[in-house]
Amino acid sequence: MTKWLHVKAGEQAFLHIQEKGLQQEDINLMLGASGGPKWFVLQGLDNYFFGEFFKHRQTPLQLLGTSAGAWRFASLGRSEAAKASELFCRLYQGQTYSAKPTAKEISDNARELLEAYVTDADVDEMLNQSIFQHHMIVARCRGWAGLESPRRQAFGLARAAAGNMFKRGSLKSAFERVIFHHPDAGEVLGEHWNDLPTRRVALQRNNFRQALLATGSIPLVLEGVRDIPGAPPGVYRDGGITDYHFDVDLSRQSGLVLYPHFHHQVIPGWFDKKLSWRRTTGKHWPNVVFLHPSQAFLDALPYGKIPDRNDFVKMDVATRQDYWRKAVQLGYRMADQFAEWQASGRLRQEVELWHE
Repeated sequence: MTKWLHVKAGEQAFLHIQEKGLQQEDINLMLGASGGPKWFVLQGLDNYFFGEFFKHRQTPLQLLGTSAGAWRFASLGRSEAAKASELFCRLYQGQTYSAKPTAKEISDNARELLEAYVTDADVDEMLNQSIFQHHMIVARCRGWAGLESPRRQAFGLARAAAGNMFKRGSLKSAFERVIFHHPDAGEVLGEHWNDLPTRRVALQRNNFRQALLATGSIPLVLEGVRDIPGAPPGVYRDGGITDYHFDVDLSRQSGLVLYPHFHHQVIPGWFDKKLSWRRTTGKHWPNVVFLHPSQAFLDALPYGKIPDRNDFVKMDVATRQDYWRKAVQLGYRMADQFAEWQASGRLRQEVELWHE
């Protein structure tokens, strides 16, 4: 049988699965990474987790997401979470732009998508329940990184990238991490999460959509979101700048952490993509259950790769949308395989110790 999915686990999580299997109540935190349309391959897993796995959840589940991860998680905490997730997938697939779109055009498109995906009633429903507790990360800009002039903004980003090569903490000169959180949620990772200047802002009806828009506002691609209600004045951009795939201390996190991911590597921040020495592994995350596509899955995809933002430029609309639909459909193979392993108890044999 073809193996479509790899399930890796840090030492604590691996031993837990060997002894007790994996139940939804074992998970206390779920992570969702940045990555634009890369998440399409996870749609099947989202459908399973949002609809079946967590269907009878009775205790709070913390949801920590940036950019596309936060947008995916905005389906949870709603009565029809799986259907909301499918709606988001369709809306995202349906995006079209002019031949050379401006940041304003892309931002206007994102706002239209957001209003269709998350209505006022949806926001009320998510904030009036306390089982699925959202935490979305947004980067508050400092200095030139907050400017809308492409040339000046690029200069600010270049300075931040240069400092980041030597030390991630240098990002504080250009960005502050802001965590918008469910009003009932406590510190998602505790007060020790202080590698960068970090502040917390409660989510409310008048800032939920703005925070969600901001966490996906890619520098130089979308406009920044200015002066979000309840947060300090300023320009806010993509949370993936500081926390692309996350580099956080999970050692004090109670319970297990579930991390469905589209890549076999965890890249801490946006500027770390080409810094091969800077990766997060199971050695640092002993309580994480990490899911990612197998090589066989990648080989089965059209063009042998997962979707990415370059598809907007390299493909015509019909070709791109067809490709993305096929990527979503293939993603359900991973979901079906995980569900079968989960139901049969075979997960104990399939999980790998994540120590690289």
